Amino acid sequence: MATISDVATRAGVSTATVSRALNGKATVDPELAGRVLAAAEELGYRPNGPARNLRKQETAVLALIISDVENPFFTAIARGVEDVAHEAGYSLVLCNSDDTPDKEREYVDVALQERVAGVLLSPTGSPGTAELLARHSTPVVAVDRPLPDRASDTVLVDNRLAAKHATLHLAGQGYGRIGCLTGPSGVPTADDRLAGYRDGLRAAKLPSSTSLVRRSKFKADGAQQAAHALLRQNDPPDALLVGNSAMAVGVLEALAALKLKPGRDVGVVAFDDAPWTTLLDPPLSVVAQPAYDIGALAARLLLDRISGDREETSTTTLSAHLVARGSSTR
Repeated sequence: MATISDVATRAGVSTATVSRALNGKATVDPELAGRVLAAAEELGYRPNGPARNLRKQETAVLALIISDVENPFFTAIARGVEDVAHEAGYSLVLCNSDDTPDKEREYVDVALQERVAGVLLSPTGSPGTAELLARHSTPVVAVDRPLPDRASDTVLVDNRLAAKHATLHLAGQGYGRIGCLTGPSGVPTADDRLAGYRDGLRAAKLPSSTSLVRRSKFKADGAQQAAHALLRQNDPPDALLVGNSAMAVGVLEALAALKLKPGRDVGVVAFDDAPWTTLLDPPLSVVAQPAYDIGALAARLLLDRISGDREETSTTTLSAHLVARGSSTR
């Protein structure tokens, strides 16, 4: 009796493509579907009834697990994912992990129980999540950060280069003691932004000191405390590179409390171009990331993986760009 592997070999596709073609999935290329159907007919292949019924329980739903739903960067990613998913006939479930491994694992468990077709994940760094998805053969694409210790399709931004350019911009505006507020140690985006900041200082031949660096969660309250600590030193920074827009809120609160004005007293550049950044006086200089494009590309990669049209994993690194405004220009 012919097996699904026999059909895949005859048609020159993966077994996943055979399964989806025989179940009428719209994401399978029509030419591939035709080859699969012809091969199945030639070999007299008949799907196993119970197994086919189990596979049919897979829902036309994608799960997106992000670290902070309040962060405009991640909501823009979600919009890009949703637009592509909806066009392909899939629904999207949005989950917020709060950058907590236990919460991430809970949402992955739910996604597996609900038999989602695939998962898009901004990883917390817990290797257990990737292993769990692999054990269940659930397609996954990592966004913003790579999966730890496991190859997967991944869509990233070159945070290190972007942070370097932002630091060089501040140096070019005449700031000579530039500080950095970044996220927790071990989070790839936080570490890359710190490394890029140090690259920029070296390139500008400016001093680098641990006293100019603070880490906190990617949240406003932690950044406010960190900014206070930096700015109340005996020799405080005259400019700050800030890890994301949520942290920027905390930094601006700290500046206001200390009666310091961005752009006049302290130069400020923050990652992520949130809608409110142009409403400030002066407007906030930002490193704009292509968040929507990250989501859209990640969704297309996942749909290709679901349809069986992708075999090798890939990492796509997009570029961010500096938008200089009044908070950093002199």
